[in-house]
This record gives sequence, C-alpha cells and structure tokens, in this order.
Amino acid sequence: MYSLILPLGIINFILVLVQVFSGLKILKISFKAHKYCGIALGVFALLHGAIAIIFT
Repeated sequence: MYSLILPLGIINFILVLVQVFSGLKILKISFKAHKYCGIALGVFALLHGAIAIIFT
C-alpha cells in the first residue's frame, strides 16, 4: 500500500491541473466532465491522504 502514495499524488496533481485549466477556460471540457473530474479528485485525494497518514 505504501507504494501507492506517489502514483496517487501524481494523479491528484494532474486532476488539479485539469480542474484549474478548465476553470480558467484554457482547457475546453464540458461542465459534466469538470464535475466528474472534481469528484475523482476528491476520491483520489482522500485515498492519498489516508494511505499517507496510516502507513507513514
């Protein structure tokens, strides 16, 4: 499980960039995709944080 911390962090970073760029209208995605990306970001961030707290 400890080996998942880095990949989840990278996924979170990419999802944050997608959210920011789509919010600034630099990246053109639909509102529905923006919403699902935000939900995925929340789930991955929760997993990343939980694994980091439990296993370190």
